[in-house]
Amino acid sequence: MATVQSGNPVMTYSIIAVTAFVGLLQLVPGLNITGLFQFWVGYLFPELSGAPFQPWRLITAALVHSGIWHIALNMLALWMLGRSLEPMLGRWRFLALYVLGALGGSVAVALIAPDTATIGASGAVFALFGALLVIGLHLGANMTGLFVLLGINLVIGFVPGFNIAWQAHLGGAVVGALVGLIVLRTRKRSQRRWQILLLIALAVILLAAVFIVPPLILT
Repeated sequence: MATVQSGNPVMTYSIIAVTAFVGLLQLVPGLNITGLFQFWVGYLFPELSGAPFQPWRLITAALVHSGIWHIALNMLALWMLGRSLEPMLGRWRFLALYVLGALGGSVAVALIAPDTATIGASGAVFALFGALLVIGLHLGANMTGLFVLLGINLVIGFVPGFNIAWQAHLGGAVVGALVGLIVLRTRKRSQRRWQILLLIALAVILLAAVFIVPPLILT
């Protein structure tokens, strides 16, 4: 398993910095960053929704949040998990995990709750949970605390009044677990090409699902 040379979670800090900057932009009057970045499946199918075709929202939704507590909790979780995961995976694998988790969260929302518009990095953060669980179990670490924390966060998504997209949590966690499994199974240097191809294949499968299934549901 690759290790970041400096041991510093540089990518983790970079993601936090970019997300915090976008959060500040959300506070600028007249600058509707939330509306520009949020995800709704209608932005993938303009012929059905009348909305413009903007597929990048599948990822940019992870950069905007509904308030200070929303962004603070997600970035705190990213900081806590990233300090452990990024040195184990390496910077670019960690970034791939985060982006695929964000994508997986949006795809899950599009497939399960296509009428729902979402924002927040929860899908990406839950991908870190999923990957850390898979890797930790492989290493024989005691994952009881992480299981409990993950379970609590998943359950909260079903509690009325919290207005949380549990679908994004579920999608992110599943994708994160798959990424963790791929990395574990292709961790040898000679398997690097297979690792890249499998991660690309996962992204292609997610994109294929989100572009094929929703029209069957909406029409």
